[in-house]
Amino acid sequence: MRGRPNIHENSELIQKAQDIFWKKGYTATSLNDLLTITGAGSGSFYNTFKGGKKQIFKEAINQRRQAFAEFKNELEKSESPIDLIKDFFRSIANEAETSHLKGCIIANTVVEMTYIDDELENEAAQILKEVEEMYTEAIRKAQEKGNIKNLTEPSVLGKYLITFWCGLNTLRRMYPDKTILSQQIEMQLAVLS
Repeated sequence: MRGRPNIHENSELIQKAQDIFWKKGYTATSLNDLLTITGAGSGSFYNTFKGGKKQIFKEAINQRRQAFAEFKNELEKSESPIDLIKDFFRSIANEAETSHLKGCIIANTVVEMTYIDDELENEAAQILKEVEEMYTEAIRKAQEKGNIKNLTEPSVLGKYLITFWCGLNTLRRMYPDKTILSQQIEMQLAVLS
C-alpha cells in the first residue's frame, strides 16, 4: 500500500508549492494552502520539511535557479547567445494573462522579503545576481566577437537586463497585452544591438 507522497523527492509537488507561492507570495501562503496543494498531511509535511514553510519555499525558488542554470548551459553552447537572450525576453509578451499577473517569483521575493526576512531576500537577490553574471558573460563574449556594437561595460549591461527584467514583471501586470509588451520589449532590447 502506497503512503502519502514524499514531497521532498517529488519535484512535481514542489512545483505545485511554487505555484501557490508565486500567486500569493510567501507571507500570504498558509500551511493549509501548502497541505492542500501538495496532498501531504501536516505530520508528513514537517517530517519532510524540517524547516516547514520556509524550507519548501527555498526549494521552490531553487527550482527557478535550476531553470536559469539550464538556460546558462544553452547560452554557453549557442553560437548566438544574444539572440537567445532576446528571444527569452520576447517570449514574455506571448505568455498567458495568468503568467503576466504572477510576474517573477524571484523578483517578487526580493520585494516582499525586504525588511521581513533577510535570509529569503538575500537568497532571491543572489539568484538574480547569478542571472546578471550569466548575462554579463554572454555580452562580454558577444562584444569580443563583434556581434553587438554597444561597447558599454558588460557588467553595466548585465545589470541593465536585470533592471529591465524586474521592471517588465511589473509592467506585464499593468498591461497584460501582447502588443504593448512587445513594443516595450523591443525598445529595451535595442541596447543589445
